[in-house]
Amino acid sequence: MKNPSVSIKHLDLEFGSFKVLKDLNLDIGQGEFLVLLGASGCGKSTLLNCIAGLLDVSDGQIFINDKNVTWEQPSERGIGMVFQSYALYPQMTVRGNLTFGLKNAKMPKKEIEERVTRAAEILQIEPLLNRKPAALSGGQRQRVAIGRALVRDVDVFLFDEPLSNLDAKLRADLRVELKLLHERLKNTMIYVTHDQIEAMTLADRIAIMKDGLIQQLDSPQEIYNRPVNKYVADFIGSPSMNFFEGEIANGQFVSGDLSIDLTRYDFAEESPNATAWFGIRPEHILVNDEAPFSAKVRVDIVEPMGSDTLVWTKINGTPFRFRMDGQAAVSVGDDLSIGFDPARASLFDNTTELRL
Repeated sequence: MKNPSVSIKHLDLEFGSFKVLKDLNLDIGQGEFLVLLGASGCGKSTLLNCIAGLLDVSDGQIFINDKNVTWEQPSERGIGMVFQSYALYPQMTVRGNLTFGLKNAKMPKKEIEERVTRAAEILQIEPLLNRKPAALSGGQRQRVAIGRALVRDVDVFLFDEPLSNLDAKLRADLRVELKLLHERLKNTMIYVTHDQIEAMTLADRIAIMKDGLIQQLDSPQEIYNRPVNKYVADFIGSPSMNFFEGEIANGQFVSGDLSIDLTRYDFAEESPNATAWFGIRPEHILVNDEAPFSAKVRVDIVEPMGSDTLVWTKINGTPFRFRMDGQAAVSVGDDLSIGFDPARASLFDNTTELRL
C-alpha cells in the first residue's frame, strides 16, 4: 500500500499491568472505509481513541498523512470524530452546534457559513438548522453530530459506534447514508462497531479484533468465505457457522458416523491427517437437493424470520442450523434430506484453530 492515510506501527497500550493493545500494526489506505469489528473489550474503541489522541500510547507510533502524530493533541491531528453519544450542546441550535468549533478556531465568518451550508446539504439537514437538539429525532441528532465532524473539512473521520443508540430501522437507514457519504467525499473513514451487519455492508476492509490483536484484516467477502481461524468463522455470520469436531484422514473428514469427502475442499497446503473442526454456514445448506454430501435429519425447532426460515436439527448428535425460504412449508418433527458442497466449508486445526 503506497502512502497510507493512517499508519500504526508496533502500538502498545497498557493500563497498569494489563496490556490492552499488543504490538499492533495497521495501514489504512487513502479514501478507505475500514471497520474495526469485535466483541466488547477486544480493544477496538481503545485503538480508535489512540488514533484520535484521546489516549496516550505506551509504545509505538501513529502517522496520519505521513505526519507522526503520536504525541500531538487531538485538535492537531487533522481528524473529525463522531461518538456513540451525540454530545450536542442542548442550548444551541443545530447551526450553533455546527459552528461552535469553527468560531473558537477564529475562522472567517464567510468560510464558516460555506462549510455549514455544504455539510447541511450533504446530510440533508438544511430545514433543521434553527432547531435545538431537543426538537430532533435520534437519527437527526446523529446527522448533526456527523455534520459537526464534517465542517472541520478533514481527511480522516473516526466513528465510535455512532448508530448503536438508534432503533433497527434508523440504523439501517443511516448505514445507507454513511455509505453514500463515503462515496461522495472519498475521505478515509475508520469505523468501530460490534455489529457485523454494519461491518459487512459498510467496509472496504474489516479488521476483526480479539484481546488487543487483529485476527484478520481483509475484505468482507474474503473474511466471510475464508475466515483465517475458528474465532473469526464463529464471529462472522448470523446465525454463526455450524461446527463438527473430528479427524481428517485420507481425504475424508470423519466425526462419529459422519464421513465427508474433502476432494473438493481447497486446502491452504497439502491435505493433512489431523484432528480438526469442520465448519459450514447455515445459508450454504441445500434442502431436498442433490449435493456432494447429504444427510437425513428431523426438524427440532422452526424460527420464521419473514424472508427466510431458520431450522434447527441435529447431525451426529451435534446441534445444526440451516436456512430455508421464508415461504417453505416446514414444521417441527418433519423429516428432511439436506446436503452441502464441502467446497464451501472451512476446516480448522483442533489445536491452533487456524484454517487448514
